Amino acid sequence: MPAADHRPRPEPFDFDTDPDRFRTTSLAAKRFGLAEDVHVDVADRFAKEQVDLAFDVGCGQGKLLRLLQNLGVPAVGLDASPTMLKDAPASRIIGDARMLPFLENTFGGVAALYMLYHLEDPVQAVTECRRVLTPGGMFAACAPSRYDSPELRSVLPSYGVPSTFDSENAPEIIGSVFAEIEIDAWDGPYVHLPDREALALYLRGRRLIPSDAERASNAIDTPLTLTKRGAIIYARKSS
Repeated sequence: MPAADHRPRPEPFDFDTDPDRFRTTSLAAKRFGLAEDVHVDVADRFAKEQVDLAFDVGCGQGKLLRLLQNLGVPAVGLDASPTMLKDAPASRIIGDARMLPFLENTFGGVAALYMLYHLEDPVQAVTECRRVLTPGGMFAACAPSRYDSPELRSVLPSYGVPSTFDSENAPEIIGSVFAEIEIDAWDGPYVHLPDREALALYLRGRRLIPSDAERASNAIDTPLTLTKRGAIIYARKSS
């Protein structure tokens, strides 16, 4: 029997080809999440850092952009998905994280939240983020752990398999570009699934096809509280 292939792999970029999958993920997070996501923490951190202009790489539908604007931090967003961008606020453009369309030293804060794992080589994008940061500016990225939701390890095919960017390898990847990094990890009971219907919905967001999600939801007892694991990595460009 051939050995399992555990080489880091990118997450599928399916926002335009399967937009319902993302909507399912968002719906599950809204209904069953027990805490705010990292966007609130990053927005607050940029505001406390008195960032004069922020850039959200992989902004999606603009959650971080709206939070920053509410805090009085001007912000621009970029995403590769037209489907996501159509619901983002006005200050956004379509583009590639590996070739940012801005001059160096443009932004006081740059974020790349839940997006670097879509890339074969996240270092390219992190290097670009550093380039457009002003000296002393702050970079923030985040990703879940490859060991996220251990309660579902028996039904998640990707459980424990490295991504090209997860909370286990993120410090090394960002540390290869930035000299100064800070890790803000999370590990706790942040999602509560009250019944089998909720579990099936959550699993569909985790890329199980509907029939597999239904089968798995019948094999796992509910209600179920999930342990969510991951980290925000902050870094600063040298002055």
